[in-house]
Amino acid sequence: MIGGLIVLVGIIVMVMVHEAGHFVAAKAVGMKATEFFFGFGPKLWSTQRGETEYGVKAIPLGGYVRIVGMNPYEEVTPEDEGRTYREKPFWQKSVVVLAGVVSHFVVAFLLFLLVASIIGVSEPTTTVLGVRERLDDGTVTPAASVGLRSGDRIISIDGVDVEDWPSLVEEIEARPGEEVPLVVERPDTGTIVLSPTLASLPDGDGDRQGFLGVEPTRRTVRVGPLVGVAESGRAIGEATVASAQGLWNLVAGFGDLVTAVVTGDIESIQDERPASPIGLIRIGAETQQFGIAFTLELVALVNVFVGLFNLVPVYPLDGGHFSVALYEKLRGRPADVRKLVPVAAAVVLFMVLLGVLAIYLDIANPFTLR
Repeated sequence: MIGGLIVLVGIIVMVMVHEAGHFVAAKAVGMKATEFFFGFGPKLWSTQRGETEYGVKAIPLGGYVRIVGMNPYEEVTPEDEGRTYREKPFWQKSVVVLAGVVSHFVVAFLLFLLVASIIGVSEPTTTVLGVRERLDDGTVTPAASVGLRSGDRIISIDGVDVEDWPSLVEEIEARPGEEVPLVVERPDTGTIVLSPTLASLPDGDGDRQGFLGVEPTRRTVRVGPLVGVAESGRAIGEATVASAQGLWNLVAGFGDLVTAVVTGDIESIQDERPASPIGLIRIGAETQQFGIAFTLELVALVNVFVGLFNLVPVYPLDGGHFSVALYEKLRGRPADVRKLVPVAAAVVLFMVLLGVLAIYLDIANPFTLR
């Protein structure tokens, strides 16, 4: 459950850091912020500090900062004139609305850096930790049949040198049902050759894949700060590309998602289904078996996705507010935000339906890493 708790805390912190980004930026450029709340709905607790009320509300599905004049229909009192969002120049509006988006990428970068340079990444090796004795049908696994044991290091398979676990798995899966020579380095006897006949198991796509039946020993790898910065930047880039693809799949495949839920054909969208906070917490609990680094990277990936989602240029997302500010800057006059109400309603409806479907899937058909 520690992994799930880390994800839960990570989601709460993510929301508060996002709103803190808006809040600090608004204060920095002289805007008045009257509320800073976690959650929506009925108020559970609050305290007044200066001109801002801080508190918690009953529905923990986000948070908000109320900045005077950001709502185009809001009536502004005379004493607040000059401190409203609507009166500020384009660059100040941009800083305020994009501060929340930037916060997600900053948090993700710091988490990736923490994992790479301090905690370390857990990597599987070709050294055997354990051997599975039997397959699901009760037959002896190939590894057990030839006497592979803990501590053995697999050097090559079928004449192909394997330096890491992914390359070993790739070679094994490519040879279903084949007898293959394994060159193994055994601590007490040196190099030996074993010749198991690999099992042939379904791969889920209608084909067959080879299976040996060993669990890898893992090692922790850390890098220096400079390399960590470079690797964290690369991880941010890869996560952004993956998030953009995932976001597109969610939008383009929304109809398929609804159909799958209605018909009960969940398997058809299993690889592209959304995850609610409930599902993310459950996944976080399962990542505990891989170590805290894996869990923190999951939180980092969630931050990148949420940051990119908020950057989409549709009202009422942060990207939508930026687009309106940019439009006003280019046209030299205020935008008629009333025309964006149908767009905002459609976006909110999409988000609500997506959230409801994700919660349903995470309860009725939980996602699992196993």
